[in-house]
Amino acid sequence: MRLFAQIGWYFRREWRRYLGAVVLLIAIAILQLLPPKLVGIIVDGVTKDQMSNKVLMAWLGLMLGTAIVVYLLRYVWRVLLFGASYQLAVELRENFYRQLSRQNPAFYLRHRTGDLMARATNDVDRVVFAAGEGVLTLVDSLVMGLAVLIVMSTQISWQLTLLSLIPMPIMAIVIKYYGDQLHQRFKSAQAAFSSLNDQAQESMTSIRMIKAFGLEDHQSNQFAEVAAQTGAKNMHVARVDARFDPTIYIAIGAANLLAIGGGSWMVVNGSLTLGQLTSFVMYLGLMIWPMLALAWMFNIVERGSAAYSRIRSLLEEAPAVKDGELDLPAGRGNLSVEINAFHYPQTNKPALHDVALQLQPGQMLGLCGPTGSGKSTLLSLIQRQFDIDDGHISYHGLPLTQIKLDEWRSRLSVVSQTPFLFSDSVANNIALGNPAATQEQIEQAARLASVHEDILRLPQGYETEVGERGVMLSGGQKQRISIARALLLEAEILILDDALSAVDGRTEHQILHNLRSWGQNRTVIISAHRLSALTEASEILVMQHGSVVQRGEHGQLASEPGWYRDMYRYQQLEAALDESPDSTEEVLADE
Repeated sequence: MRLFAQIGWYFRREWRRYLGAVVLLIAIAILQLLPPKLVGIIVDGVTKDQMSNKVLMAWLGLMLGTAIVVYLLRYVWRVLLFGASYQLAVELRENFYRQLSRQNPAFYLRHRTGDLMARATNDVDRVVFAAGEGVLTLVDSLVMGLAVLIVMSTQISWQLTLLSLIPMPIMAIVIKYYGDQLHQRFKSAQAAFSSLNDQAQESMTSIRMIKAFGLEDHQSNQFAEVAAQTGAKNMHVARVDARFDPTIYIAIGAANLLAIGGGSWMVVNGSLTLGQLTSFVMYLGLMIWPMLALAWMFNIVERGSAAYSRIRSLLEEAPAVKDGELDLPAGRGNLSVEINAFHYPQTNKPALHDVALQLQPGQMLGLCGPTGSGKSTLLSLIQRQFDIDDGHISYHGLPLTQIKLDEWRSRLSVVSQTPFLFSDSVANNIALGNPAATQEQIEQAARLASVHEDILRLPQGYETEVGERGVMLSGGQKQRISIARALLLEAEILILDDALSAVDGRTEHQILHNLRSWGQNRTVIISAHRLSALTEASEILVMQHGSVVQRGEHGQLASEPGWYRDMYRYQQLEAALDESPDSTEEVLADE
């Protein structure tokens, strides 16, 4: 029953729908009391030969009319009650998605994709089912049960009613015990279902790698093991679930046995008529549904409560990065970075320290360094995916922590190391951030990213479906489509996080040439392992072990001893080897 308190906020807001449904349920319960009463009257009238055919047909017509009215009222309350519960599903999923979109990467280190999907689908369905069917069965069982009890006690015999109800308190205690067991076991089963979802999701997204390494049997065995564990958890739930109905039927059977035995004795002694006993047994039959409904309600509400606790645990998790309150001034501004120290959550060693830079509109910043030197971490901090422990990043002179997140991120256009494409057309993927873009604008962005010709060679050109995660495209094509998507936004700051790694040198040169003309008044930040991508940068930062060890323009760094010069010469030699032996000799001669 705790679930009804947990989602009480929704019941209070939608009280008109729920009140309307409850009133109709009460009306239906009252109307359902008429047939047993009428049957008792008819039985006594027929047995005593005191009822004419005309009166008999009138009573039967009244029973038929009651059935029709009950049918119509049931239709209306279903629209009211289930309409409200389905709206709850929409709202819970919207809140859940909004919460996921506000979280930073650390959140997704703690929660796996399959688990989040299970909570957004299966758990929400359980809560909604409880908010619909649970409310129905609670109201219907209470109203119907109380109404039948009152009629049985006042209209027939309170002594016989009391005798028949002796098994009910025992049944209620047993069902409460089953409900507590069900809550814990169902929560465990839902966690197992999340693990199954994780396993399926990871297998589907890595199917190419699985096939390449011949791991089909190994993955199938792993999935079968997780599925078996999930099945075992659900069997634990089913064992408790299976105890509800037998318990109720035993209680109902005992109640009927007491009613027939006690009622027969009362008929023999003249305390009851045969018609009254018939009506009493029919009323007792009406008690079957309230008792079954009450047990069913305990079942689905406990499931819903376990599911809602899983959803609420995520909804109540505050984002690590808090939203600011300030709006940014219009126009382009200076980007200032001063990081004294930054630690990732739950780590002691600083990922970045002693990093400072100033960027004006129209400037291009290059970032390079060995793997793990802190380039992507710096870009993450500029995007404000994390907050700095000691230091600040400001734009237009305003610290990022005080700027509204949506306002700041609307000024950024980002292409990450691993480009992501949706299972949609090429045109829609490019226009993701600007759905109102015209075909001409989309094609212009594709030309700037040097992918227009590649797109035209696809089967349907810009309308070609790229498949899940762009499965039908090469790595270089996916990167360039992602760059086109970023350029179409025409944001003030463009961030390329090693976004040219999968393109050849000639295409890279063409893209960089296009970027120079596109970004004349924009700030461009390029992180790259291939140093040829940084030759036109206004300033290059060489990073190692989380700090800046060299800085300057390409020509300056290429002539100074250090990591940049060594890596640049190595890459020149590598490129020359790819071209021809003669070119290699020329490079060695320059050395």
